[in-house]
Amino acid sequence: MLLIKNGRVIDPSSGTDAKRNIWIDRGRVTRIAPAEGPEAPPNGEALDATGLVVAPGFIDLHCHLREPGGESSETIETGTRAAARGGFTAVCPMPNTRPVNDNASVTRAILERAAAVASTHVWPIGAASLGSRGESLAEIGAMQKAGIVAVSDDGRPIPSAKLLRQVMDYCRELDLPVIDHCEDTSLFAGAVMREGRQSVRLGLRGMPAAAESIAVGRDIQVTELTGCRFHVAHLSSQASLDLVRAGKKRGLRVSCEVTPHHFTLCDEDVVYDARFKMNPPLASKEDRAALIEGLADGTVDAIATDHAPHEAATKEVEFDLAPFGITGFETALALALELVRAGKLSLLRLVELFTTGPARVLGRKRSIAPGEPADLTVFSTDHLWTFEVNQSASRSGNTPFDGRKFRGAPMFTIVAGRIAYRRGE
Repeated sequence: MLLIKNGRVIDPSSGTDAKRNIWIDRGRVTRIAPAEGPEAPPNGEALDATGLVVAPGFIDLHCHLREPGGESSETIETGTRAAARGGFTAVCPMPNTRPVNDNASVTRAILERAAAVASTHVWPIGAASLGSRGESLAEIGAMQKAGIVAVSDDGRPIPSAKLLRQVMDYCRELDLPVIDHCEDTSLFAGAVMREGRQSVRLGLRGMPAAAESIAVGRDIQVTELTGCRFHVAHLSSQASLDLVRAGKKRGLRVSCEVTPHHFTLCDEDVVYDARFKMNPPLASKEDRAALIEGLADGTVDAIATDHAPHEAATKEVEFDLAPFGITGFETALALALELVRAGKLSLLRLVELFTTGPARVLGRKRSIAPGEPADLTVFSTDHLWTFEVNQSASRSGNTPFDGRKFRGAPMFTIVAGRIAYRRGE
């Protein structure tokens, strides 16, 4: 039995923001009461959450654990350990593994490995097309039975409206969300950053923001045609956000996520350092401001990390030659708290973006209530610390935030009633 006492419970599903004690037994919440009464459960442990926020367990809708096939960059064990340190209790790894997660046998292998070594829940996302090649449907129904929670060819956009319609028609019947990496590839061959004054200044080939928004517009129209649930991965531009906002107003089942690096950095921050190379590329200041507005006004449904680890040798090369992507589990909450301190987000809205928002995208609930799974994130808004990649739990350190000083951090991550991470250990 576990007691979390004297914490400030913030639960967007019920609108709760109050000091509470929470009792946990056998992986579930058993009781919630005002912060008076017994100090510790019999035969159990008590965690003092005085001055801390107790939230439903964070969910990361978009990450890369690299296993199978990319274990030199990350494994399910190391990746989920880093996720737990970031406050995440569940992560959704994308299917671009080797082999691609496009059939039930790969899905089962991922889940079996996760059951043996993972620090968090692992909810795999299956490929939309065989091999993520964009030619024919993957084994979506069989993968759903095996345990996937959505489909995507992330890393590659679904190339044709015809195939997208087939995927969406199929997934509508299964009530599975379709997640697309939205790009019109004809507009950015060889591009390595966002097109603009900074790309010209650096002499790097740029990708126009329209490469994303044109694809978002196409996908929303196919969503309207099929009635499927559609989610835009790592949305990065104002034009794309406006399309999502309009789709929501028309009652379409469309949602989107934004990453911490896109609401923190912009293209002017890019230097000849591949830790700043990501896809979508860092956008303009105007786009960044629009994303923050979308996080605040409810247009954006979730903050997702797009944690994309790469072994050092592949990133320590010329900018043009390096792979896209940065790590993100351990810095996500701290970067989001910077928006709270700047008055851009309320604390309740921040918690929603990490919890009930991503849960809704997946058609799931997330709450702190008796009988619910005991997945909880306990964090400080004031803890001072410095992120150092050589202390990271991830196998990779490809992040532009190495050495950054932060205020606010996860203190305990509780997964199925067990303490998966305790700060300082």
